[in-house]
Amino acid sequence: MGNPKAFLTIHRKEAGYRDLHDRVQDFGEVEQTLNSHDRKLQASRCMDCGVPFCHWACPLGNKPPEWNDALYKGDWALAYRLLNATNDFPEFTGRICPALCEKACVLNLTDHEPTTNREDECAITEGAWRENLIQPQHYERNGKTVAVIGAGPAGLVAANRLNKMGYTVTVFDKNEAAGGLLRYGIPNFKLNKKVIDRRMNVLEQEGITFVFNTDIDLQQLASDGKLPQGEFDAYVVSTGTPTARDLNIPGRDLKGVHLALELLSQQNRVLAGMEFSKEERITAKGKDVLVIGGGDTGSDCIGTSHRQGCLSVTQIEIMPKPVEGPEDPANPWPAWPRTLKTTSSHEEGCTRRWNINSLEFLGKDGKLTGVRVQPIDWEPNPEGGRPKMVVAGEPEVIKCEICFLAMGFLKPEQPKFADNVFVCGDAASGASLVVRAMASGRDAAKKVDAYLTK
Repeated sequence: MGNPKAFLTIHRKEAGYRDLHDRVQDFGEVEQTLNSHDRKLQASRCMDCGVPFCHWACPLGNKPPEWNDALYKGDWALAYRLLNATNDFPEFTGRICPALCEKACVLNLTDHEPTTNREDECAITEGAWRENLIQPQHYERNGKTVAVIGAGPAGLVAANRLNKMGYTVTVFDKNEAAGGLLRYGIPNFKLNKKVIDRRMNVLEQEGITFVFNTDIDLQQLASDGKLPQGEFDAYVVSTGTPTARDLNIPGRDLKGVHLALELLSQQNRVLAGMEFSKEERITAKGKDVLVIGGGDTGSDCIGTSHRQGCLSVTQIEIMPKPVEGPEDPANPWPAWPRTLKTTSSHEEGCTRRWNINSLEFLGKDGKLTGVRVQPIDWEPNPEGGRPKMVVAGEPEVIKCEICFLAMGFLKPEQPKFADNVFVCGDAASGASLVVRAMASGRDAAKKVDAYLTK
């Protein structure tokens, strides 16, 4: 390491967010960047650990000590090569990954000031784009073809890896552009879609064929062993988790009750230039908003609602309030701490409540006016397993004119496929992190290659 003692004198410094009152006026990315000098200083804090747990924590097996050292020494090209060796698209994870590596950092154990790996990763990659270090490459073809069904992070990584191995890859997707939840679930204020387009341009120039607006019937693939679009030597299914968890309580059909992705995907399409009629448009402008679900998707609904001009936002969660860290006794270092998370969207204004169960959507003339809820508590189940929900207060009504259901996604059930079909990402495991989906796509590419070359 260039400076193994830097962590003793240099404290963690994050780039932070744009001014709150400024950022809610647009959908530009909220995160700022450090200047090159400060970024190098942050990279220098990465210690010469005997056992670097960041490797263990990262699903991709990224090696922050190596590329942080190169960054500290000013060798941005080497830093990108080391980063890109394990991470196909670090410009994505550098913006939206929760940074499992940072929670497993030894500096997080000692003083809760881990190395800024995620921000360093983004800076390295943007530097590579800025210096034209990322250029289309051409690979010798081996004569075999692979179809990738789904252009989300898992499918894109699988396609990229297989293309580099020499396979002729065709990617099919039901949407009008690539990215999956990167494009249609994550708001632009966290990931500008030009970042995706920039990478897609390179993948297309490298020989990957993309076919959009094409919904593939996986049951037909399972029964026929091929697609109506043609027969391929192998198939990668990376269709994600298309079915959101719904809340089937009285009043669900009232106007104003929406699944979270209905809001998020439409807003991203609007920003891309697509037009919707007044009746189709989902907007929180001038309304009191209720978000049901306390995860990242719920947070994205909060930030989007503010930018649309809502009056207020309330977020409720049926589970108990997480511990207010930085440490989580139930998940000690180097495991991921399940502590209270406050996002940039929460900072923009939100009433947050936990242990709240939703009973009924209330309305007038077919339009939502509020949700009847009830405080609850959780008790250990004497028979084991999931704790029992018990009433802990009187029902009350939360006033709202629009409600977004952000309660996660159902794990898809896949049919029995032939040996040349490989399932990866959320389609295989259920909803998870983008970085885990990318790791799964990489593993799928290895399995395809092993199958076709055995």
